[in-house]
Amino acid sequence: MTVSQAELLKELRIAKEQRDDHGQGPIRWPWIVLASLALVGAGAWWTMGHRAIAVRTAVVVSPASDPGAGAVLQATGYVTARRQATVSAQITGTLTAVLIEEGDHVRKGQVLARLDDSAYRAALDAARAQAAAAHALVAQYQAQLAQNLRDAARQQSLAAQGLVSRQVAEQARTLAETTRAQLVAQQKSAVSADAQVAEARVNFDYCVIRAPFDGVITTKDAQVGEIVSPFSAGGGFTRTGIGTIVDMDSLEVDVDVNEAYIGRVKPDMPAEAVLDAYPDWKIPTHVIAIVPAADRGKATVKVRVAVERKDARIVPDMGVRVSFLEQKTANVAQAPKGVLVPANAIVQRDGRSVVFVVAGGKAALRAVQPAAQDLGDMKLIPDALQPGDTVVLSPPAALRDGTNVTLQKASP
Repeated sequence: MTVSQAELLKELRIAKEQRDDHGQGPIRWPWIVLASLALVGAGAWWTMGHRAIAVRTAVVVSPASDPGAGAVLQATGYVTARRQATVSAQITGTLTAVLIEEGDHVRKGQVLARLDDSAYRAALDAARAQAAAAHALVAQYQAQLAQNLRDAARQQSLAAQGLVSRQVAEQARTLAETTRAQLVAQQKSAVSADAQVAEARVNFDYCVIRAPFDGVITTKDAQVGEIVSPFSAGGGFTRTGIGTIVDMDSLEVDVDVNEAYIGRVKPDMPAEAVLDAYPDWKIPTHVIAIVPAADRGKATVKVRVAVERKDARIVPDMGVRVSFLEQKTANVAQAPKGVLVPANAIVQRDGRSVVFVVAGGKAALRAVQPAAQDLGDMKLIPDALQPGDTVVLSPPAALRDGTNVTLQKASP
């Protein structure tokens, strides 16, 4: 609280009863005047020292916080997977086991779920039995044919000797040919029975659901006891999918570019992407293709962008901002350590470089050591400051550590 000069003089006023009535007044008055002047000076000094100084300020930033530097065009889009599938059963059945959870990494052919296979196992056993019976009949007809052929040869020999009539010999040959035809038909039946066994085995194998390719499970859509079917049966009692698998190696970025600027984008053009979830992380990318179709409603053209460095942090449907570059940026994934500070925020105090950080309405002095590299109007400060700190621009000579300040924001 500021003390006025009037209040200070009031405190020095001598009460009437305190005056010296014995002739010593003239001796004390000079000392009283000097004390009054000292107190007035102290009050003025205190008032000037606590008066707020108006300053211009700027916010320090990270070197990686400007993803669009050097870009000829920027566009937004989403991470997409070129290869993903909703895994379902090829037959209708009841789930007896679900062996996946969200986030699981699976390999091609790995078992994901099992269906109740009792009916299909019985059908397979029946088909195998029918096939065995068909092959047994084939063996029977083969033996019968061999016997009939021998009988026909014997009757033919006797007929040649005149011991039996030629009719008997012809009947024996006819019986052998009939048996041969029956054998051929039974062999065809055996082949059909084998095909039925193969069909029953396929249906039985459908009771085990396997991963179609390597990937990561992103959704689990069914539980043990539920009925799954490749067809939508309506209602909420039949599932058409067990889970969704995504091939993370097929991730890319789809962005919508305004059709007025699509001429700036070329195939194989270098670019860099920044995920909304990780704004300080630059991902090297390049253009795969420009889809030859425009969206009439949005007046945009879709551009496919390849991600050159795979990372577990990149997942489907993430929001992303892509900057298309004229030339490839070296080491885009790494940024210098520290923060960028306007050069005019750094001043010399007592032979050292300092900045004044504004916090809580006061200026706090921070000693800094700027990096050697030249960044134009900005200086790289490796430590002592954090992104988001507010610094004073062109600090006045009267500014000291702890001085009250009023902020007047200005761009660097």
